Amino acid sequence: MKKQQFAVIGLGRFGGALATELMDLGYEVLGIDRDEEVVNDMSELLTHAVVADATDEEVLRSLGIRNFDCGIVAIGNDIQMSILAAILLKDLGVKTVVAKAITTLHGRALEKIGVDRVIFPERDMGIRVAHQLVTPNLLDYIELSKDYSIVEMTVPEQLHGKTLAELNPRARFGCSIVALHKPNGVIVAPTALDHLQKGDIMVIIGANEKIDGFEAEVVNKN
Repeated sequence: MKKQQFAVIGLGRFGGALATELMDLGYEVLGIDRDEEVVNDMSELLTHAVVADATDEEVLRSLGIRNFDCGIVAIGNDIQMSILAAILLKDLGVKTVVAKAITTLHGRALEKIGVDRVIFPERDMGIRVAHQLVTPNLLDYIELSKDYSIVEMTVPEQLHGKTLAELNPRARFGCSIVALHKPNGVIVAPTALDHLQKGDIMVIIGANEKIDGFEAEVVNKN
């Protein structure tokens, strides 16, 4: 089976970390940046790394950009260059185009030109850290939409030994535990008979207000 191929444009802190993580996950990655020093630093970490101007259509054609499964525009603070690069990726037929947005207006512009997914790394990290600071049992927080999220919470002592049937989060709170991280592995789609142990990590999905209710009534209840 052919490995997915990713092209990452902009190898700064965000783009570089994303590119190397994709490599670690076993994918092929082409890194593109205008800074020769940055490209030299990344050349041994990626499948290919090239010094190039991602707003030059002929350059992107010569790199075979249309053959990549996903193009990621991770350009730092040059909004115009970010938008131009994203337009070219779309025009040249890259299957999926993802772009980093610096501001809300930048994000709206990227959506208008048809970018498949717009990400706000700084904003999203700020939201996640804020939730972690105010919720002691919360390990991670991913916003699915304005109203729905996926969260990871540690099983507190008061839930130790209980089954999911006894807890019954869907009927009582309107949210679902879709996975359990245990010391010996992950249980995906746990059954009603699975037991919770102190220190397990629950992966919960639901409306934000429902998750808040579950957390207040069960997880943080003394």
